[in-house]
Amino acid sequence: MSTSITLMGAGGKMGLRITDQIMDDQVYDVRYVEPAEEGQETLAERGIETSSPDDALQGTEIVILAVPDEFIGMITEDIVPKLDSGTMVILLDPAAAYADGLHDREDITYFLTHPCHPSFFTAETGMNDENTDWFGGQGRDVQDIVCALHQGPEDDYAKGEAIARDIYAPVRHAHRVTTEQMAILEPALVETLLGTCLTVLREGYEHAVEMGVPEDAAREMLFGHLRIEFGIVFGFTDFPFSDGAQQVIEEAKSDIFRSDWKERVFDVQNIQESTELIANAD
Repeated sequence: MSTSITLMGAGGKMGLRITDQIMDDQVYDVRYVEPAEEGQETLAERGIETSSPDDALQGTEIVILAVPDEFIGMITEDIVPKLDSGTMVILLDPAAAYADGLHDREDITYFLTHPCHPSFFTAETGMNDENTDWFGGQGRDVQDIVCALHQGPEDDYAKGEAIARDIYAPVRHAHRVTTEQMAILEPALVETLLGTCLTVLREGYEHAVEMGVPEDAAREMLFGHLRIEFGIVFGFTDFPFSDGAQQVIEEAKSDIFRSDWKERVFDVQNIQESTELIANAD
């Protein structure tokens, strides 16, 4: 017997990735909801007809919200009161849940899942390959995912993880975390910290070019060292930085970073404010 899934935002970027993963899977009976005309046309090209929200939600067992974070609170306020008791609502980002933006109903399960995306340590395709799968689930590159049972009976975790593995396949590891831990990972670790550091790294690369370094030389020097230094820092190599490099790194930390950057980036209040900003963006 198939599991009924209502996919909200089925014609959007994330919705289409999920659609392509499960549209031919006989395990699922998928109802597709997409308000945008462009999205409806894209789904029609796949031979998919959309349903009205009320028709799609009637008797559904699972609702997947493949919609922008800022709409999740409003959408749950509208649809969750209409759901049967025990229905699972799957969110693809922790922001709205961590910011307490979900409709409050105790007999509904809220399950969170997010992809780690294919790692450049395990991906089979290169950075410039036309078939590079950046997001996961679109090619042969395996990825890991994180999952959290935000609300609901413990038995629902296994059901949620199974669906998450299908929509993000091929999946290697599914890491169970709490809602707060997922918010520490994103936005704090991979957006606030990693995104900022990489943006500054790009600015440094551009500055070196402005100082007269040939662009190709700067790019190849940076990208090559990115790989080997990442390997050193995260313990993939059996050799350390040179003594001179270690000294330069220690001395440069105070020039580049505030001494309390970890306390500020990973402060629970700051993470809460970040998720509220994401969940309530205009």
